[in-house]
This record gives sequence, C-alpha cells and structure tokens, in this order.
Amino acid sequence: MSLLDREPGDDINFMEYRPYFFGLSAVLIVLTTISLFNPGPRMGTDFEGGTEVEIAFSKPVQAGALRATIQEIGFQSPDVVEVDDDDMPNRFLIRVKEVSAMSPEQQAAATKALCLIPEEGELKDPACPKNLQTTEIKFSPGGDKISVRYAEKVCGPPEKLVKCPPRAGIKAQLAGKIAGMSLRGGKNNVVVQNQRDNKVEFYFKSKGHQIMDGLREKLGADVVPPEPLRVEWIGPKAGKQLRDAAIKSITIAILFIMVYIAFRFDMRFAPGAIAALMHDVFLAIGAMVLTQREVTLSTVAALLTIVGYSINDTVVVYDRIRENLGKYRKMTFPKIINRSITEMLGRTIKTSLTTMCALAPFFIWGTGVIKDFAFTMLVGVAIGTYSSIYVAAPLTEFIDRKVFAKTVKKKKRRRRRRKGSPSSKSDGGPSSKAGATV
Repeated sequence: MSLLDREPGDDINFMEYRPYFFGLSAVLIVLTTISLFNPGPRMGTDFEGGTEVEIAFSKPVQAGALRATIQEIGFQSPDVVEVDDDDMPNRFLIRVKEVSAMSPEQQAAATKALCLIPEEGELKDPACPKNLQTTEIKFSPGGDKISVRYAEKVCGPPEKLVKCPPRAGIKAQLAGKIAGMSLRGGKNNVVVQNQRDNKVEFYFKSKGHQIMDGLREKLGADVVPPEPLRVEWIGPKAGKQLRDAAIKSITIAILFIMVYIAFRFDMRFAPGAIAALMHDVFLAIGAMVLTQREVTLSTVAALLTIVGYSINDTVVVYDRIRENLGKYRKMTFPKIINRSITEMLGRTIKTSLTTMCALAPFFIWGTGVIKDFAFTMLVGVAIGTYSSIYVAAPLTEFIDRKVFAKTVKKKKRRRRRRKGSPSSKSDGGPSSKAGATV
C-alpha cells in the first residue's frame, strides 16, 4: 500500500510528539543565545578587519611555536590555523588584527617628513630644502603606497634616482621616519611615476610582508619561503560595512519570503513559515559559534542558501496540507497535518539526503572557507528538514486552533443569532448534544 493510499489511522502521528520537539528547539535556542555572549561569534577577516597570510613552510613547524614567534615580532593575538593539504604539507593560515592602512598619526609623520608645502605661504624648515619640498601627497587605502608630487623636477629612472642630484636624499625622506612602517627594498622603490609632473611613488611593506620578514629572521630562510601563498587584508571600516550588509541581506530575504507566504497561502501559514526560517538561521549560527567556526562572507552565503532551502521544504509540506484540507473535510486539522507530512516524508528524506551527500565531500576533504561553508549547509539542511515537520506545521495548527477556529465559531454564532436561533442550539457544544440524547 502506497503512502497516498493510506487510511487516516495508518499515518505517522507527528503531532503527538510536538511538545517534546518544541522543548528541544527551546533548549537549542537558549544554548545558541548563551553562546553568542560566551564564547561569542568568531568573526573572520571579512567582517573584523585585519591581515591574512597563507604560508607553506619548507620544513615542519608547530602551531604553538609559530604563534609565539609572531607575537615576538610585534603582532598581538595572532590566529594560527594549520591547513590539512597532502599536496602542500606544512601549510598554515595566519591572521592578525593589524592592517597596513596608515593611521592619522602615521600620515601626519609622513606629511612632515615629505615636506608638504602649505596652501598659503612658504615652508621654512632647515630640514626641508626647496629641492625636497612637495606640493601633493596621496595615501593609498591599503597603506602600502604613497604618491608624491615634488615642487621641482625629478630626474632619472628608478635605478639612477639616488645618483641624480639634487635627489640624493629623496629615499631617505621616509626611511625610518614612520613608526610601524618600513620601505620595501630593491630597485623598484622609489619609482618615478611621471617625470613630467614630478610624481614619485614610495612603496611600503604590508603587514603580511612584515610577518614574512620577521619569521624569516626568527626561523631562518631554510624554513620560511621567499614569498607567501597569498596575502589579503581588509580595513575595519570596510569590515563593518560588509557586516551590516550581511545582516541586511538576511533580514530582507526573510521579509520578502514572509510576504510571499502570506500571498501564496494565508495568514494562518505565514507565521509558522517565518518562525521556521528564523529558527533555522539562528540555530545554524549557534552551531558555528559553538564549534568556533569563522563567520565570513562564505558562511553568510550559506545562511542565505539555508533560508531558500528551508522555505522550499516548508512550502511543499504546506501545499499538501492545503490540498488535504479540501480533500478531507471531516478530518481534524492535526490529523490532516499528520497525513500531509506522512505523504511527503519520502520526498523530504530523499531530497535532504541527496543534498547532504553532495555537501559531505566538501566538509570532509575541503579546506578553509569551503569546509566552513559545507558545515553550515549540512547543519542548515538537517535543521530545515526538522523545522518543516516540528516547527512550521505545529505552529500553523496552534494558530488555527487558538485564533482562526475561535473567529470562525464567533461568526457562526452571530449568523445564527441573526436568524433567531436559541442560544443553546447555536452553541452546539457537548452539553446540548447530551441533553438531546437523554
């Protein structure tokens, strides 16, 4: 006998166990709320700001020793993560909160050292002869480059810049003059960008290159490679903007889905669907916080995917409930929910298992953000399947029983009173039926 041919008594009684699962969801929500304060979410570089360096060392190193070495170099609270990679052993991901962007104090020191001429008047400073005075200074957002326009002509290509009088001291203007910033070595620094406009560019070492230099000095050139695999950074202001944009995107997605459900079905179904959505996203965030996985743009994308996946499963169940409401008019609403979920259970399990099978390899063998994305999706798919059965549908039944059923009864009573029926008959309760039987 197929699921569609089942009799009402053959349906799985999901609604019988809803108080226990409501309690389970309440416990998980409380644990998630506590975890948001202690230990708190672990924000990635995308949202927190900082510098991220990935290095494949030539020889084995220990994560603890590497962390201590980075602190000796001058970086506070570094995060060192070993990356499992059979093709590239001894691979580490290093994150620090410091970024290369120059602070206002560093910019002021650079402006003073470069002898910027004020808008009005002359610059009278013994340390700033006319041949070293500048008319314009621009700082790059990354803090690793300064573009300067000199008042007098700049001569010679980069390699002859030091030999070309009167520019012998041009590189010495910034060498060691800015605390926490160091000029890059080599012939490419300083660069004459435009000889006709007297434009020169100074290049500084980023925080990633400073980490590499410090590690090479402490651990040796035979352990630390000449170049890192990658260096990425993001400023705290940009990180805050990304964090706000991520929160807005999730909120807007939930609001539009709420409007869709209200039009697609009716207000009986919308609250349960939205509660299930918020339940899924909140518990997925809780799982990430409890396991101390980073909240990044990739995991936000996973949360948005969970929103779409969860509402899709809920809509499928709701469609069958609405269909059965018209099909079984004498059946109670809880029994209709049981029958609807029982009929859709095979489809729900197959869809969820297929999705999990596709995500499992990324979680097992993936690295970095791919592994975190897969973890978030796996948790979201499992919770989304659970919430469609034990959050969305039971809440819809509760709202129907407490709000809509009472409204319908009141309307029926008003109609009967207008027709002049006795109040005892209009009630239609058990007491009147018992009296008639007697």
